[in-house]
Amino acid sequence: MKIGIVFGGKSYEHEISIVSAIAMKDVLKEELVYIFCDQNRDFYHIPTNVMKSKLFSTGDYKKCDTLTLKKGAFAKKAMFGDKNLDVDVILNITHGGDGEDGLLASLFEFYNLPYIGPRKAASSVSFNKFLTKGYAHSVDVKTIQYKYYTKNDPVKVVQFPVIIKPVTLGSSIGVSIVKTQEELLYALDVAFEFDDAIIIEPFISGIKEYNLAGTKINDEFKFSIVEEPQKTEFLDFDKKYLDFARTSTASKADISEDLEERIKESFKKIYNTQFDGSLIRCDFFVQDNEVYLNEINPIPGSMANYLFEDFNNILLSLCKSLPKTKDIKITYEYVNKIHAAKGK
Repeated sequence: MKIGIVFGGKSYEHEISIVSAIAMKDVLKEELVYIFCDQNRDFYHIPTNVMKSKLFSTGDYKKCDTLTLKKGAFAKKAMFGDKNLDVDVILNITHGGDGEDGLLASLFEFYNLPYIGPRKAASSVSFNKFLTKGYAHSVDVKTIQYKYYTKNDPVKVVQFPVIIKPVTLGSSIGVSIVKTQEELLYALDVAFEFDDAIIIEPFISGIKEYNLAGTKINDEFKFSIVEEPQKTEFLDFDKKYLDFARTSTASKADISEDLEERIKESFKKIYNTQFDGSLIRCDFFVQDNEVYLNEINPIPGSMANYLFEDFNNILLSLCKSLPKTKDIKITYEYVNKIHAAKGK
């Protein structure tokens, strides 16, 4: 099977997407076809043998063939017209904006390209942390208490410490732990530099955090191991950045069967049918034996390959179990009735 890896995008997480895409060479056994979206949203076909990070930092990727989109395929210019890129399925590995906000999903669906990744509706609820909270509550999954603020709102914090997060950023970009009133203004400036809205949550020192990845194949859930990520105060950008290059299998968390099952049940409620066609990772908090959703990673770093015993097989199986797009027949029945009624 030929898998088209779409990565890059106009996003604060552009470079992280490149790292994740390179990691796929080490974990997928299938033939990979790399499709790069640069900051101008131009597409390029990157030969696998030159797929290295320096290609992008130097701008040398522009020497590669440019691509356009047409019905059912990416295409490049050939001697006689266009030549379709030979790809069976697209793997959307574009972190952040473009990839996780639904823009590329809309493009793939408009051009009838089969793809692995969050669909438009799933992107809406997972890309925005404020909407994620509401979605989680609607499917009976608990979240940590929070306050939502936009750029011009007066921000009032009664009790410290708190954690401030831009609403639509991932990889811990713009995130700060604030312990005093003096630190608050600076942290707000940092967060609002990246986004027009933020959420503020109580920072709970020492809270247990667990990650679980999974997907649904032929209506049956397939789970990774549950991992307890190693962190200091919180899982900051540097530690998360290393996850995007991870290819070695992680260690399973030392937790009870009961807790593992409750984490999986919360994952199922979140995944529901909303994330069909995706392989996602959910990050959970556990406090006083209660499970809380922290966030949904609809395109996790390196596709969370390091949490699976056989990632290649999971991805191949998902390729063969993608949701079908409903075919809508346009008959012009109502228009014809109107014309007939008017005698035209």
